[in-house]
Amino acid sequence: MNLIPLPAFQDNYLWLLHDGQRALVVDPGDADPVHNFLAGRGLQLEAILVTHHHADHIGGLDALRDATGARVFGPARERIPPPLQSLTEGDRIQALGLTFQVFDVPGHTAGHIAYFCEEVDGAPLLFCGDTLFSGGCGRLFEGTPAQMLDSLGKLAALPAGTRVCCTHEYTLSNLKFATTVEPDNVQLEHYRQQCEQRRSRGEPTLPSTIGLERSINPFLRTGVPAVARAAHDHDGADEADPVAVFAALRQWKNGFR
Repeated sequence: MNLIPLPAFQDNYLWLLHDGQRALVVDPGDADPVHNFLAGRGLQLEAILVTHHHADHIGGLDALRDATGARVFGPARERIPPPLQSLTEGDRIQALGLTFQVFDVPGHTAGHIAYFCEEVDGAPLLFCGDTLFSGGCGRLFEGTPAQMLDSLGKLAALPAGTRVCCTHEYTLSNLKFATTVEPDNVQLEHYRQQCEQRRSRGEPTLPSTIGLERSINPFLRTGVPAVARAAHDHDGADEADPVAVFAALRQWKNGFR
């Protein structure tokens, strides 16, 4: 299988997976990059996976579906243009001969879902939309801190080698914040330097892995004393309450420059 992050807009990635003949795409906010890639390689689009309803994730959906006849899968609790197969946690779908398990991950939006495959070319694969980013997480537009923390906990419990396919290139700004929260995290500093080098070469920082995110992402580390203490020092959050720590971190990040 070939895993391709197709750049779109200012900082989106439209993740495309193909076997040389058939393809699936995740969150196609823009149809043109997908059409161009498919045509350039003679691929047939078989499936479209949607994580949530924001325009930069579904803007190209109708054009791609109409042009290719691809099956569309998306969250049952959000308004996605039909026809589609509506999904909730525990559902499993088949695409490109692979089985994807669905997780409900509300927080960024109320009905956000994620797709997890246990094995693609020797390693698990996660399409997580705007729930988890490398070094960060999505803003809470429709959900609560408790919901988002629970959603992130589901993803953090996946195998360490799971490749994390986020849909935005936010990594460097996220790591700047993460370093402010946890300045003594040696692995975080090493990863930040690696990502700066990749971006200087015009390369994506993604995919990340779940194991790496557990080590460097403050939003997955609310129980780590240094992270909880930073949240407390910033706005008095109760260090013993992971939801309070998460809420303080998210609010802090919202205004961070």
